[in-house]
Amino acid sequence: MSKKILITGGAGFVGSSLALELKANYPNYEIICLDNLKRKGSELNVSRLTKVGISYVHGDIRNKEDFDALPDVDFVIEASAEPSVLAGLNGGTPDYLMNTNLFGTVNCLNYAVRSNAAFIFLSTSRIYPIKNIETLNFEEQDTRFTLSDSQELPGVSSKGIAEDFPLNGARSLYGTTKLASELIIQEYNEFYGLKTLVNRCGVLTGPWQMGKVDQGVMVLWIAKHYFEKKLSFIGYGGSGKQTRDMLHVKDLYRLIDWQLHNIDEVNGDTYNVGGGVEVSTSLQELTKICQEVTGKTIPIDKELENRPADIKLYVTDNTKVTAKTGWKPEISIRTIVEEITEWLKENEEDLKPILS
Repeated sequence: MSKKILITGGAGFVGSSLALELKANYPNYEIICLDNLKRKGSELNVSRLTKVGISYVHGDIRNKEDFDALPDVDFVIEASAEPSVLAGLNGGTPDYLMNTNLFGTVNCLNYAVRSNAAFIFLSTSRIYPIKNIETLNFEEQDTRFTLSDSQELPGVSSKGIAEDFPLNGARSLYGTTKLASELIIQEYNEFYGLKTLVNRCGVLTGPWQMGKVDQGVMVLWIAKHYFEKKLSFIGYGGSGKQTRDMLHVKDLYRLIDWQLHNIDEVNGDTYNVGGGVEVSTSLQELTKICQEVTGKTIPIDKELENRPADIKLYVTDNTKVTAKTGWKPEISIRTIVEEITEWLKENEEDLKPILS
């Protein structure tokens, strides 16, 4: 049975990747991608979408009027965001962040109610408070930080952070707007009867991500090696031991695919979704893999001071989502680095002005 799907942020890295995978697997699905093309490099995705029959609409979720011209759909995948953890913290005003990540989500929800569409929201691991994470019991190993099994707070173990990790405390304005959106989504589920689902994603990555220092660090790290530019280990004594799990966007797609086609089984649920311990890396470890895959070694400076909103480690405990859906990540850190390096080679002329 054919479905009609709107993907917001649809020319961004995650939105366009999901759209292209859906169209490849379900050619009869009608997919509409809405995007304002604010993110540098997102314009490169428009032709990739349209040439396979995906509709691109230039619009902004901050504007209620931009939804008026859209047809009703069966599903809304809310993949738009101002994704920078530093947004509003580095001297700029938080207006764009708030208007996009909070009020924009409300516009998306109202459109879903109008359409009687199910609503899948891509949230973030950044909804968990910084101090709660930074004061956990860690072990410092030769190349990375790891979590101990012995913890005073609930919802955390050596497997990572689970959904019942405490939410009291500051988390960055980015994380706060996403958490606020989660709470509003619960209200729409309860009082409007909207079918909803929240995925709290860890670090997402893969080809076609336009990585920056404050968002998309995996691609940034590989690209700086590929184009032979400088990098820095920032914070934590310049050790490069800060650790994140990484989730290839195709692994995320496999989960979204299942959720789309089993929405009644996960209606109202919230899941932590990430690479887990098995697909995690420190900057120090990632540097070694980048050197091996690209064949290049670059200078890496050390900045001893932490930046605002930094955390030494985040790893996702996928126990809940795996138990419910059978899903778990499959694509390794090395494979991710190899794929992104190949993508850089194939699109070097277009990507060098953006990523070098």
